[in-house]
Amino acid sequence: MSIVLGARSFLATLLGTAAIAVTATPATAAPPVTDHPLGSQIRLHEPVSRAAAPPPAGLPTVAGIDVASYQGNVDWKYWWAQGKRFAYVKATEGTGYKNPYFAQQYNGSYSVGMVRGAYHFALPDRSTGVAQATYFATNGGGWSRDGKTLPGVVDLEYNPYGATCYGKTQAAMASWIREFTTTYRSRTGRDAVIYTSTSWWAQCVGNASFASTNPLWVARYSSTVGTLPYNWPYWTFWQHSSTPIDQNHFNGAVDRLRVLATG
Repeated sequence: MSIVLGARSFLATLLGTAAIAVTATPATAAPPVTDHPLGSQIRLHEPVSRAAAPPPAGLPTVAGIDVASYQGNVDWKYWWAQGKRFAYVKATEGTGYKNPYFAQQYNGSYSVGMVRGAYHFALPDRSTGVAQATYFATNGGGWSRDGKTLPGVVDLEYNPYGATCYGKTQAAMASWIREFTTTYRSRTGRDAVIYTSTSWWAQCVGNASFASTNPLWVARYSSTVGTLPYNWPYWTFWQHSSTPIDQNHFNGAVDRLRVLATG
């Protein structure tokens, strides 16, 4: 009898321990948010030409750059001397990351004479478009009518943490983007610029059109801009190179860049 009771006691203890172990296993947590520069995931997924892209033939353009924490304290006088006249600076990512070099980069570009703006790296599977637009607008993504502040940018590209389209259908992604852009406009009075690539947009957003409200910043690392995302008739910014720093063209002369800044 004692042997039987001892076996039952041992079995109960074993089952209890197993139950505790199963109960104590935590759910898989989302990876921590780190810093992803503008276009970093597009460069991983799409062809990159190392040839420098000349300004589009017959069109006046303005040269500019974009920066994130990877550039640290930027030598803005140097880039001004290289002919760069505008800059976009990363401000935020998701709702849990702020660029620690934002003040030096954002204020430094302004002080040297550039027209500058801020951008937000979107993580549509982490929180709503409302939450991320609000976080961006209150942490560097605001706008003022001073003639030197460009409207904020929502950076939409391949998911650095998982599924390309963040687990969303095209309709759900379009809805998230509208949440973001509508909220950003209500907070700042400006329509956000949308940064993306034609390939990512076709796969993850499809035929939802933002062309009537949101300026396009297209990424294509080649000598020509190529086909644009759905329904945009023209580009406003073109990120054409990442060497030796992210380089861009604005589609127009300096006076038109200032019109975009003043709204």
